[in-house]
Amino acid sequence: MSKRDYYEVLGVSKSASKDEIKKAYRKLSKQYHPDINKEADAADKFKEIAEAYEVLSDDQKKAHYDQFGHTDPNQGFGGGSDFGGGFGGFEDIFNTFFGGGGGSRRRDPNAPRQGADLQYTMTVSFEEAAFGKETDIEIPREETCGTCDGSGAKKGTKPETCKHCSGTGQLNVEQNTPFGRIVNRRVCHHCNGTGKEIKHKCATCGGAGKVKKRKKIHVKIPAGIDDGQQLRISGQGEAGMNGGPAGDLYIVFHVREHEFFERDGDDVYCEMPITFVQASLGDEIEVPTLHGKVKLKVPTGTQTGTKFRLKGKGIPNVRGYGVGDQHILVRIITPTKLSDKQKQLLREFAEISGSSPIGEHEEGFFSKVKRAFKGE
Repeated sequence: MSKRDYYEVLGVSKSASKDEIKKAYRKLSKQYHPDINKEADAADKFKEIAEAYEVLSDDQKKAHYDQFGHTDPNQGFGGGSDFGGGFGGFEDIFNTFFGGGGGSRRRDPNAPRQGADLQYTMTVSFEEAAFGKETDIEIPREETCGTCDGSGAKKGTKPETCKHCSGTGQLNVEQNTPFGRIVNRRVCHHCNGTGKEIKHKCATCGGAGKVKKRKKIHVKIPAGIDDGQQLRISGQGEAGMNGGPAGDLYIVFHVREHEFFERDGDDVYCEMPITFVQASLGDEIEVPTLHGKVKLKVPTGTQTGTKFRLKGKGIPNVRGYGVGDQHILVRIITPTKLSDKQKQLLREFAEISGSSPIGEHEEGFFSKVKRAFKGE
């Protein structure tokens, strides 16, 4: 089955900007995250969305994809591209119609093969993503059977060469057609293409040579990891075949949203409420950051919507290229409970300045800031 177009997966056009691609990814990854969406195909859709974003968010990968799509131009016929459709190149086509002539090479069914890769989705908090963390996870995976050491045969015995295919793992089937006799090469159904037969199977693995186990793995989450990014742990995938190496484990990260902070790359954004008096006369206020509380000087006459920057108070770059900044958007709030004297003074101020009364602020905004100070 061919892969869907990555732009179609994210629902964006080929001319979409990086911000549009990121916005589409965040929306879809939340919609189909397995922890939230319990539909049967949610996990597969989430993986498809993460794969599409990984390519389209990288300029080099995106340029390659725009030119070649899912096809690898270096592999030609049957090299794993969408053109392949199961053919193994010209030599395999020649084998199919002419019975292996032309000096074609046969694949050794007993050659070492690498195991399959695994994917694990890990949900972390905003702070854990920012500063990293060490934790243990358990994953179900296939491991080499310890009883038979992966041979699949009962202890004290060993697999024998398949007498039907002579160990090649393939059978030649001849057919008479109007064009003459054609020889088709097919997988040997007696040994399932392994070239070996197991007469006495291992009681532990039933002849498979592998067993399903839960493996505990220690994971070091790098500081600065972002939503949708992956961490590759070499050799922690499925066990290999015929002594081949194990596959790799890919951990896809889902970062929970923060109540007070928002993230864009390595930078952090937040809104900070100040009073009308603080904005008018100026003040020094405390601002919560991921690195602790800091002092911020608010100049006289500060307007709502004014932005301030705290250098180096953002998130460490996941590749070690410094630390982002924190950007603060000032929001002037209006008190809802005033004494008669306060109201009278404000009326006098309005008459003197000729300004209109200040509107009410949204209830509950202060509570978010208080929780951010407490680190909740």
